[in-house]
Amino acid sequence: MPAPIGRDLAKTRKQLQAWFPGVLPDDASDVEVGEVTGPGGTGFSSDTLIFELRYRSAGESIERGYVARVHPSGFQLFPEYDLPAQFGVMKALWNTPVPVPQMLYEERSGDVIGQPFYLMSKVDGQCPADNPPYTAEGWVKDLSEADQRTLWDGYLDILVEIHALDPVELKLDFLAKPELGATALDQELAYYENFYRWTYPDEVHPHVEPGLAWLRANKPPQPEKPRLVWGDSRIGNMIFDGPRCLAVIDWEMARLGDPMMDLAWGLFLSRYHTEGTGLPNLPGFRNREETIAYYEEKSGRSAEHVAYYEVLAGMRFSVILISLGKQMKHYEVLPEEVNFEVENPVSMLHRKQLEALGVL
Repeated sequence: MPAPIGRDLAKTRKQLQAWFPGVLPDDASDVEVGEVTGPGGTGFSSDTLIFELRYRSAGESIERGYVARVHPSGFQLFPEYDLPAQFGVMKALWNTPVPVPQMLYEERSGDVIGQPFYLMSKVDGQCPADNPPYTAEGWVKDLSEADQRTLWDGYLDILVEIHALDPVELKLDFLAKPELGATALDQELAYYENFYRWTYPDEVHPHVEPGLAWLRANKPPQPEKPRLVWGDSRIGNMIFDGPRCLAVIDWEMARLGDPMMDLAWGLFLSRYHTEGTGLPNLPGFRNREETIAYYEEKSGRSAEHVAYYEVLAGMRFSVILISLGKQMKHYEVLPEEVNFEVENPVSMLHRKQLEALGVL
């Protein structure tokens, strides 16, 4: 199977080795970049590199782990990939109750390793798996029921913390896309319609197009003040030590908008990992109604319109899976004749949403 990213990791290590002395303290010496690796299963939406850095400064030996997020090379999952925005969001969150890795360096030129990148501190822990899903096997399933409840409620507590932040105070206005519409929801719908046309220009998707039409015709009232929306709000984008969250990662889909976008995305992803895979929910995880009630109680927000945003989540994820299908065919992970763009668990769940609404 061809690798999605054909990066020469030994060469990248040498390039970083030559670059670091220019950004470390002036008295840094004995600088050594360790072996550069990447986590398994990455490379479709970005290139992720992991390494250790050792050097001496102020008479001390310093060793720390780094993670680099690199602008994707070759076939790209999203129409655009705004590394500065990701860096800016996570840097703004550093001194808030939302736990994120410390952002350390930003390199925008692409001259160092061939693509722009940013560096953050490495957080040691575990992320719930997508493949195989955490509902099937792995450390999350092996937790006690009480610890599973702690993990799930901790995820919801993180959402409450994110949505309590003031994006104006954090200077996150760069996340707004006024050129796409008057409201945050208009901007989100326009973004995903453009994304859909970009990744599926010559075909008509039987679920995405009617989904977009329904979403445009049934827009709920918008909050007076848009909040920070994580975007890819799921436990798979959290690093844990047992059931305790250490860091919230992957902010490439961050937006300003209605917090219900995050709650609904988490609900849809939970449905995907259960109904979409034919597996039961974990015994310690709250069901949909319990999850909504817990979030409402902790946040003081009404989830009256969360069902709308669950349909939005189904449409958004379906568009992403179209792009992923194209990408997997590009890298010959899937044969061309497989209709993955339509016949995948996400698209099937979105179809069920539209059938329940009487759209299909």
